[in-house]
Amino acid sequence: MVDRTDSGPTPAAVRRALRRAATGRALDVDEAAALLTARGPELDELLRIAGEVRDAGLRDAGRPGVVTYSKKVFIPLTRLCRDRCHYCTFATVPHRLPAAFLETDEVLAIARQGAALGCKEALFTLGDRPEERWPAARAWLDERGYDSTVDYLRACAVAVLEETGLLPHLNPGVLSWSELQRLKPVAPSMGMMLETTATRLWSEPGGPHFGSPDKEPAVRLRVLDDAGRVGVPFTTGILIGIGETPAERVDALFAIRRAHREYGHLQEVIVQNFRAKPDTAMGGLPDAELHDLAATVAVARLLLGPKARLQAPPNLIEDEYDLLLRAGIDDWGGVSPLTPDHVNPERPWPQLDELARQTEKSGFTLRERLTIYPEYVRAGDPWLDPRLSPHVGALADPATGLAVEAARPVGRPWQEPEEVFGGGRVDLHATIDTAGRTDDRRGDFDSVYGDWAEVAGKVSPAASGGPAPGADGDLRAGLRLAADDPAALLEPRHADAALALFAADGPALDELCRLADDVRRDTVGDDVTYVVNRNINFSNVCYVGCRFCAFAQRERDADAFRLSVEQVADRAEEAWAAGAGEVCLQGGIDPKLPVTGYADIVRAIKARVPGMHVHAFSPMEIVTAAAKAGVPVREWLSMLREAGLDTIPGTAAEILDDDVRWVLTKGKLPAAAWVEVVSTAHELGIRSSSTMMYGHVDHPGQWLAHFRVLAGVQDRTGGFTEFVALPFVHTNAPIYLAGIARPGPTWRENRVVHAMSRLLLHGRIDNIQCSWVKLGDEGTVAMLRGGCNDLGGTLMEETISRMAGSGNGSARTEEQLRAIAAAAGRPARKRTTAYGHPSR
Repeated sequence: MVDRTDSGPTPAAVRRALRRAATGRALDVDEAAALLTARGPELDELLRIAGEVRDAGLRDAGRPGVVTYSKKVFIPLTRLCRDRCHYCTFATVPHRLPAAFLETDEVLAIARQGAALGCKEALFTLGDRPEERWPAARAWLDERGYDSTVDYLRACAVAVLEETGLLPHLNPGVLSWSELQRLKPVAPSMGMMLETTATRLWSEPGGPHFGSPDKEPAVRLRVLDDAGRVGVPFTTGILIGIGETPAERVDALFAIRRAHREYGHLQEVIVQNFRAKPDTAMGGLPDAELHDLAATVAVARLLLGPKARLQAPPNLIEDEYDLLLRAGIDDWGGVSPLTPDHVNPERPWPQLDELARQTEKSGFTLRERLTIYPEYVRAGDPWLDPRLSPHVGALADPATGLAVEAARPVGRPWQEPEEVFGGGRVDLHATIDTAGRTDDRRGDFDSVYGDWAEVAGKVSPAASGGPAPGADGDLRAGLRLAADDPAALLEPRHADAALALFAADGPALDELCRLADDVRRDTVGDDVTYVVNRNINFSNVCYVGCRFCAFAQRERDADAFRLSVEQVADRAEEAWAAGAGEVCLQGGIDPKLPVTGYADIVRAIKARVPGMHVHAFSPMEIVTAAAKAGVPVREWLSMLREAGLDTIPGTAAEILDDDVRWVLTKGKLPAAAWVEVVSTAHELGIRSSSTMMYGHVDHPGQWLAHFRVLAGVQDRTGGFTEFVALPFVHTNAPIYLAGIARPGPTWRENRVVHAMSRLLLHGRIDNIQCSWVKLGDEGTVAMLRGGCNDLGGTLMEETISRMAGSGNGSARTEEQLRAIAAAAGRPARKRTTAYGHPSR
């Protein structure tokens, strides 16, 4: 509960905070809140300090004294909204509008006029999901064949790119991870104001955001994080003077700082002052005071640092340009010579000549930028989709990343780059076992994974790796259930018993493994199965930034490679000649892989070797490819099935708990998206494996939850063919090299996870596989004696685990796999991908 009766900081507290700021000390919440109250000489000193921090940042960026702006047109795609913000005049009701949305022709007319005037940005502003509140919006979209506002927005962005060359900046409000994936290829940047983290302003009647589902702070914070995970150059900010306390205002700035430190994606932060508008619920409240705005900008500069790009809207500051420049801004935002500020229509933009004059009067030079900030223009991957590169490149100065002011936008095709896909260290699959990898980490190790200190702060204390034994009674109860009704261990009422079994050691662990092996024998018999297959990793170029992955490389790294479609087909043909019946295909999320690339690979394999089973593409590959193509996952999977896809690997699961996923993977798909992809595949008749990677920053409670998710999917679809336990290989894993993850699972944990997988999934998933690549031959034998019945495949090549530091080689012959089974005292049998009997 926020104390809103506090009389505020004392003058001594303000002076103390100023001294700390002046010496570059980090400010805490109380000190930052105290500085918000600075006035008179103290405010002047605060502005001086903040201005010096800004100036240092501009010098480091190579543009000292440069303040930027973007020349834009404002496209109000729809003024309908499902929210009810009490200060807003932008949102309205259907009967006050000629139509629920602007038609595409109307959008293009605005964009063309802007392009003729030299604008380079098309700012799309619209209400949140109006079709969920207004039948007129739903009907308008249905009549034109769009499933959602986001779908229509995507189509309009493509039209603007192709017809006018303006660069879309999208402000559709709250977006999901999947929606951000879908929109990233059509817009160099996106944005959403955080506004505040004060939940009470949303939850309490009379609050400015009461009745607005999209203004819940937790929801908006999730969007900030998801935008970082997807790699979107993103704009956010705070709105001051809407009833928040100084501490709440500072809390919002700390939240923004935390998100940027973790993902590095917040290209600008806006500090906007509330201006009361007639005919709104908050029309009678006073405007936010301009010295309050200046103090907030200065505090934002101190908290966010010299590299932050900080903006205040020039049409809301009553000509107090110098005050805001002194406070530490370095950007005036978007300014339009054509369209009004539709959110604040009563306050016109300043003329650009006047803005330049006022900026110069304060000692700065005004320069035009693009909607995507210079740092992200110059970085390129992973921030800018390849299909947008020609549009951005035509307007950007390659040396600075700023706009070429004389450049005029011209419509260009929005399409895949015309280049051959293939090249690099294409022999890595063979030389990884001889020459090894070039270095133990990729070249952008210090930046691509986010701020390691922020990451470490999210690791659960329970992930320390040591067992947490339950009560003896829970352990005995767990062993009884394992013997009598093992699947019941998944039920919530037996959680204590299940967790006690995960902590089993010594004789109890031996008993657990014996019981698991008894269940295995009763379920699938004594045969140890394996498949003759070949792994083919067609690219290791990836910018997702999964913190556990040592396989992914930047395009320019020495170990990076891409296989052409023909090279993939060649390897499939070689595998068939060597007796394989399956190829398993997976690659990095390569931004330059064409949208058609996945289906092209499958078709090429089937054309070359019609009888080859194609087991291909993780849920992460599927969801990102579908987003890139702009189609639903179901449609994308249907196209792959028609191309010849047989089954998919259930990898990219890691731990199906987002609290640990966001530590472990940074940008990978959320657990719900993984479930959606595999469930949809199963519904289409495309079966999959299931997996769990353990022994990093996880704990047994998360393992148990993971098994429950898998069981739920299997109960609904029946589509899992097997479960594969994947011990974390730590040696070259970034999250281990950063000192956050532990060095893989212990021997005890390997035994317990494999045994528990047999018991927990009993009656749902019959086949439990152990990975010889990760466990080695001796470890695999032990797992076969503790509940497992399958060895996986011969592989022929294996790059992912070997790049991570696995020392168990990348291939096994059939004879070697049979020897592993024999060492466990069991017969071996070759199988198909779906556990049938092969015909060859």
